[in-house]
Amino acid sequence: MKKTIAGVDIPDGAVARAATDRIRATESELMFHHSLRAFLFGALTGYREGLTFDAELLYVGAMFHNVGLNAQHQRSACRFEVDGANAAREFLRQHGVSENAIGEVWAAIALHTTPGIPEHMSPLVALTSAGVHMDVRGARYDEFTAQQRDEIVQAYPRESGFKKKIIEAYARGMEHRPETTFGTVNADVLDRWDPNYRRLNFCGLVLGSDWPN
Repeated sequence: MKKTIAGVDIPDGAVARAATDRIRATESELMFHHSLRAFLFGALTGYREGLTFDAELLYVGAMFHNVGLNAQHQRSACRFEVDGANAAREFLRQHGVSENAIGEVWAAIALHTTPGIPEHMSPLVALTSAGVHMDVRGARYDEFTAQQRDEIVQAYPRESGFKKKIIEAYARGMEHRPETTFGTVNADVLDRWDPNYRRLNFCGLVLGSDWPN
């Protein structure tokens, strides 16, 4: 892979290389390129805001953030983000990474679809979320220069129809466990994708609970 894109060095240590090999072998090109772009947008956000972060850990977080959507997890009872976080934890332990660092990567992946929380946590957690949301929904799009966006997309293209394809990928990874979407943006995905999907409603759960009053 190209070593430097939009002023960001792609991590090339043993852990980063192993993560690249793992994700390239197990995810579609669409998801692999999305993960790379998410890392780059996250790193650029960190540079712009003057944050201190471990680029290799951010890279692993970006690489693994959608692993929970893969076929082997589709019958899981967990949120896909938790499955991805668990996979990253196992991977990092195999490479001798400290438990503190592993916990931070776990939180970064587990919380990347939970709005309003990551930006108040550590830079790694905040930047993983920021990078993903920039690439998926254009969050803070205008805070990146046209040159930065163009260089990143030239290196790792957004294939034709990416917007609809990424929604489909999310939906197919969650359609067998719709209850896990409660309280996250994932409910929006299944609401659009599956005409039979019915959202859980917090107020309904409160009013319909077994408590007498």
